[in-house]
Amino acid sequence: MMRRIGDGIEVAGGSGAAEWLCLAAAPSFALMALLTGFQGSGAAMPCLAMPHESPLGGMAPMYALMAVFHLAPWLRLAGRARGA
Repeated sequence: MMRRIGDGIEVAGGSGAAEWLCLAAAPSFALMALLTGFQGSGAAMPCLAMPHESPLGGMAPMYALMAVFHLAPWLRLAGRARGA
């Protein structure tokens, strides 16, 4: 049995937890960006320990970018709450 969630997304049966799982990605990536930024990503990636390292290099900016990419479910949820 298929059912519709969100904006035309169809999923097979299952629990309501699967519908909310997509909301976990953005906060998880944001938290990972903060933790990696505070710890410093240079120790984890020795190849980036060069003297002319770009400030945009490393894992923290990548995690922040992934958090931005996964904001769509939160924006849809906020739009529904505002419209209700």
